[in-house]
Formats: sequence, C-alpha cells, structure tokens
Amino acid sequence: MARYLGPKTKVARRFKEPIFGPDKALERRNYPPGQHGLNRKRAKLTEYAVQLYEKQKAKYTYGVLERQFYKTFEEAARKKGATGENLLKFLEARLDNTVYRLGIAQTRNQARQLVSHRHITVNGKVVNIASCALRPGDVIGVREKSKSLETITDSLNHGGARKYNWLNWDEKEMSGTFLAYPERDQIPENIKEQLIVELYSK
Repeated sequence: MARYLGPKTKVARRFKEPIFGPDKALERRNYPPGQHGLNRKRAKLTEYAVQLYEKQKAKYTYGVLERQFYKTFEEAARKKGATGENLLKFLEARLDNTVYRLGIAQTRNQARQLVSHRHITVNGKVVNIASCALRPGDVIGVREKSKSLETITDSLNHGGARKYNWLNWDEKEMSGTFLAYPERDQIPENIKEQLIVELYSK
C-alpha cells in the first residue's frame, strides 16, 4: 500500500496547518521550513504555484499519492455537479478518512493502519483497503476481536466519536453509519478546491 513516508512536521510548517494531526513542533516553529526561516525573503508565487500548492495540501491532508488523487479527480469530473466539491466528497468517503472522522483513530495515518491490519469492518465484513469508497448506508465497525485494542479505546476516550452531520455513531456497538456524502460547507478542511480544478484543466 503506497503512502507518504517523508517528514511530516516540515510539510505541516510549509502549509502552516497541522494537516497530519496535533504537532508540538509546529506550534513552536509556526513559520516555513528552510535555513533562514522567518528571515528568508520569499518571491511572490505564480498562479501555477498557488494551484500546485493547494493540490499538494489536499494530497497530504487525505494521505493520497498523485496517481490515486488524479483518478479520484477524474471520477469527480464525470459526476454531475461542481468537480471540486465532488472531489472533496469522494475523498471524505474513503474508508480511512471515515474511520478517522468517527473518532476510532486520532489521525488519518492511524486510521489507515487500523484498516490495513484488518481491525475494521464494512457492513459486517473485514476490509483492509484504506481507499475503499463508501456509499450512503454503509456501516463501518470495529471487528469484535479488536474492540478492546488500546489504540482504539484510547482514541474514543480521547474525545469520543467526532460529530459530523453525514455520519452516525453507535457507541454501544462501536460502529458508525455513512449516511450521505457531505456538503462542501460541512467539510472542515481548509482547501480551495477550485484551484485544484483549474490546475488540472490546464
């Protein structure tokens, strides 16, 4: 399973956002990475650079590499509606992202690991593909043998299942339902999706 394995704090500092989860190093050094840090004079970004920056931020946020990201974009472009909004909806419907949103994992990377290690079920069947696209009505649960797993219990105790309008969490069963694709104003990520559409339209 291909995934980003490089430095995370450096990337988060570049975007000035904790896109990989809480990061104390980012809080201490909330300026761009580089030898001269705050003192470096940075040239004004071109239109292309701004668009590329936004695409990279979306890729890092959702933990998707270029090939898979472009395939998701193509699928979004074929659907009715705004391509950029469709793109974010499909990214939100990924299994690893939904496990994270439900609060079963504290980060998307942790959610991806839980999925790949066969701790997560979809409609009662174990699924180990993090990019699995969910459909409205799908039920995401924790495998019976994994319900006492420290990583999962710590995450749920840390803040409980996160509350999102397109998800429903059953605390007793430790399962959640993907009710519908979220609307753009429900998605909390700070991503300017129209810039990504403009980049791929060149």
